[in-house]
Amino acid sequence: MRRAKSLVARSPQMLAPCSFKAIFNPEDDNAAVYDSIVAPAVPLILQGGSCNFFAYGHSGSGKTHTIIGYKFDDDKELGLCLAAARQLFDGLDALNKGARAEEKLGIGLSLFELRKKSAFDLLNARKECHIREGHDGKVHIRGETEMREGGKVRVCPIVKKPCWTYASLRHELTQALGRRTVGLSSIHDQSSRTHAVLELEIVCQSLVDARQVLIDQQSELVPVGKRATDIAIEEQRKGFVVLPSGKWAPNPDYEIDQERIAAAEAEKAECEARVAAAEEALDNILKSSSHQCLGAKMVFVDLAGAEYHHEKGPQLQPLRQQTPQERQEGRQINTDLLALKEVMRAWSGNQQRIPFRSSALTMVLREGFLSSEKGNTTMIVTVSPAKEQYAATLNSLKYGSLVGSAGV
Repeated sequence: MRRAKSLVARSPQMLAPCSFKAIFNPEDDNAAVYDSIVAPAVPLILQGGSCNFFAYGHSGSGKTHTIIGYKFDDDKELGLCLAAARQLFDGLDALNKGARAEEKLGIGLSLFELRKKSAFDLLNARKECHIREGHDGKVHIRGETEMREGGKVRVCPIVKKPCWTYASLRHELTQALGRRTVGLSSIHDQSSRTHAVLELEIVCQSLVDARQVLIDQQSELVPVGKRATDIAIEEQRKGFVVLPSGKWAPNPDYEIDQERIAAAEAEKAECEARVAAAEEALDNILKSSSHQCLGAKMVFVDLAGAEYHHEKGPQLQPLRQQTPQERQEGRQINTDLLALKEVMRAWSGNQQRIPFRSSALTMVLREGFLSSEKGNTTMIVTVSPAKEQYAATLNSLKYGSLVGSAGV
């Protein structure tokens, strides 16, 4: 990292200096930003750590250009995520020499956008997914329930595409980016109206296969578990009658079939055992791998543009009026960003309770924060030199300075 630097705003609205680990000039391209911020983190990933990178700023300040990039064939202007993938593949190529096919390392790519309280899978035709916290305390992003033959119910997690070359990952990413939502912001009419979360995970084929086995076993369990519950309820209902007083009493004409209930419960227990075995096998692959980087992740978050509707003065260009839905989205975006700030404040203060549940955004990022204890988290603040966006720039600097003081 570059040495710490400070900016002092010559404005009565903001007299305190803002401290950052690095400050980039307009002449610096994406390659310069990557070399300073992301490249030093790649060795951490190859050693089994996890790193997170956020881009924060008001609409139109260059967040998407920094994280995603636009000129995918220009090495100087690659987004941070693609530049990181390229460097990771260089490191994985060295580790893969002499490895068996199922143990060769690649990168699992996932990309989804958060809009209001839902996630949309950009690698799966932008299908809507639900964000839920499981009994294990982890946050799960899953698609709609699919009914299959034999009553099997399958709930697929968000798609993670295994990519074994940089070229294949770049192709998948460019295809997915075409499904991202844009709309009118308070600054311009092609603003990203969602938070985009892009994850690069080190995977191997055996890990990919084990995860699929777990999904299949879980789908086997759902109908069997439901049948066991239905049988128990049915037998209990037959075994009791309602008295004229409205109370329930044992039915003298029916004996509850305990053997039928026990058989259904036994079948359910067998399915649960297979799920547990699949979970254990998956865990063993991660623990027994000769590569400590298996399962390590880099997460890049292109936050939707913060909006400041109170700003006065001319805009950069005439815009049509926002629709009520777009204004509502803008308010939700600001709410998410406030929740993220509060999480970082609590995280920096080592508070016992960190409000990850405050928004869908912070719920999704929870695992990234917790796993980054072996890596790092970096916030990149993008600002505009335009005087029309002076107030928005000050607000972005304040937000970024708070994150810097949080040790991020």
